[in-house]
Amino acid sequence: MSALDMAYRLIRRVEQNAYSNIALDSEFTSSELSDKEKRLAARLFYGTIERRITLEHILEKYLSKPLSKLDAEVRITLMLGVYQLLYVNSVPDNAAVYESAELVKRLRKASAAGMVNAILRSFIRDGKAILDEDKLWVKYSCPQELTERISEGYGRDKCISLLEASLKASKTVLRVNTLKTDGEALISDFGRQGISAEISDIIPDCIVTEGLRNVDREENYLKGLYHVQDISSQLCCMAVNPERGEIVIDACSAPGGKAFTMAELMEGGGKIYACELHEKRTELIRSGAVRLGLTNIAAVTGDARNALEALPMADKVLCDVPCSGYGVIRNKPELKYKPLSQSERLPKIQLAILTSASRRVKSGGLLVYSTCTVNIKENEDVVNAFLSANPDFYGEDFDEAVTSAADTFKGKFMTAVFPDKFECDGFFICRLRRR
Repeated sequence: MSALDMAYRLIRRVEQNAYSNIALDSEFTSSELSDKEKRLAARLFYGTIERRITLEHILEKYLSKPLSKLDAEVRITLMLGVYQLLYVNSVPDNAAVYESAELVKRLRKASAAGMVNAILRSFIRDGKAILDEDKLWVKYSCPQELTERISEGYGRDKCISLLEASLKASKTVLRVNTLKTDGEALISDFGRQGISAEISDIIPDCIVTEGLRNVDREENYLKGLYHVQDISSQLCCMAVNPERGEIVIDACSAPGGKAFTMAELMEGGGKIYACELHEKRTELIRSGAVRLGLTNIAAVTGDARNALEALPMADKVLCDVPCSGYGVIRNKPELKYKPLSQSERLPKIQLAILTSASRRVKSGGLLVYSTCTVNIKENEDVVNAFLSANPDFYGEDFDEAVTSAADTFKGKFMTAVFPDKFECDGFFICRLRRR
């Protein structure tokens, strides 16, 4: 099997509703490809998914019938071929054309090999031109309705920053387990392994790395010296600003990253109740807490819309609700292709969870609402609906724990976070105080 064959298999799995990262992990675990071939396969796989709309837009010009009418084997092969011609300099044009024709033969569609060859060579003769590249949805390969939704909610410039970041390779961001080590010691050990790492200039106990692969087998990870967590998610924990001795509820916790960071901010004191809907995901929280040596986390299985009543009243409650995930499309590019209509049901669920979570907040306590999306209907609109129905809560401006990291939070009680400021995932954070 070649890297191209592997990329095809992975794309096919995603089209059958597998998550890209899960599909990649499972296929690579059993694969006999060399590390170099795996890197190429991963690039072809993620790149073709990320650029799908652009690739389809190009191919429609050369086809006599809609691309959707082609057999999946032929359609995916053509997209992989055009992706290589446009974006993979290490593969010569002639090789990309030849290997594409051979792939479609191996997929038992030999009758289409001539067509694949002809289309790719025509594209080369035309100078690899992309028509309508001035349009956001073509240039950044994002559905037009989604680019319009983000632009309407947060402005065209913010939308472009998210889309540009979604097409760049992301760095691996870590949260240092300050109960066991510090950033400088961890960076020194990474250097010994040939891994580039530096302290974030935004968050002191955050490390940005390059070249860190197979994290779950890395020795410092196994020792519980860190967990993987994006900057935007760490900022969310800082907005909660939990203190030693407090009772905190993390209403939708799995896989547990925010609970882990908050437990460390609390210096291992107090209590965090990490709630999750499914027992299998609750177990992820438990195992992660054990690895990190965090004894102040209690993982609880239950629906956050009604199961929180069994928990004690809390000083602070974090409500990081299920969402459309449009803020994390650089790591899960398949999410951007889901129709916006699929996210229309989410605000009702999000409001129900937020309302349930609010009932566990002590008098004078703090409630933080967050999502990893940049859809205003799931963010500001949900908060405003909650405040209208719950006059005993009000928006409280972000405190120094976050404003010292970035002045973009100053004078606000809710804000969307974009890559243009922090080179992070898109995120939304809101602070609400009970009267």
